[in-house]
Amino acid sequence: MFPLRDDNPTEIFPVVTLLLIAASAWAWWYLQGAGFSAEALGSSICALGAIPAEVTGVFDPEAATAGPCRLGGLTWQTLFTSMFLHGSWMHLIGNLWFLWIFGNNVEDSMGHLRFVVFYLLAGLVAALAHVLTDPGSAVPMVGASGAISGIMGAYLVLYPRARIHTLFFFIIFFRVVPIPAFVMLGYWMLIQVASSAATPAGGGGVAYMAHIGGFVAGLLLIFVFRNPKLVNAKRSGVKLARHELDHGGWW
Repeated sequence: MFPLRDDNPTEIFPVVTLLLIAASAWAWWYLQGAGFSAEALGSSICALGAIPAEVTGVFDPEAATAGPCRLGGLTWQTLFTSMFLHGSWMHLIGNLWFLWIFGNNVEDSMGHLRFVVFYLLAGLVAALAHVLTDPGSAVPMVGASGAISGIMGAYLVLYPRARIHTLFFFIIFFRVVPIPAFVMLGYWMLIQVASSAATPAGGGGVAYMAHIGGFVAGLLLIFVFRNPKLVNAKRSGVKLARHELDHGGWW
């Protein structure tokens, strides 16, 4: 299952969503060499990725040289910087696609400034969920998927019945089917939980607990960060006056 678009038009221009996409694309190109330089990619991930052992300080001294990165660099700051780094083109494109599909509507229901804070907090909770699951790991975590999982959790609360045009594919069978958001996002969350349960601690290349932590954070934080005026107007189909929309759009 892969979401292609939703039937959920926005009222305000998603400036923050686009800036977050641009920031991740810039980091991939400028800091990580767009994946064309193994040295730039590896050094950026080691320097700015979130390494649980560095954040917690819980690691065997031998892990400082045995792991893929030399430990002892930035600590808590990497919980934020890691959100803007990626490990491959597919990792980047997949994350930014999900960010666009779901982020513009969540921003539309919060306003720009609230959405910035929400995104960073969801990403922080997601990173901490991963760190606390395997506090001694020397393997760096990168990617926006934790914060985007928070956006998906918020979208589920706000628009559970919005239609998501989803691509289903199985070997050579392809079909696009519009399904309710609660089905698509519920299925996605179920996959994360099942995959996390099936993956041994420290194993695998996907931070499933970051996805789960971010999603739960989004489910809860949306009640704090949503803008009631924007949400009610969107749900009722009432068009806000231009000055109300401009004011509500920022906070």
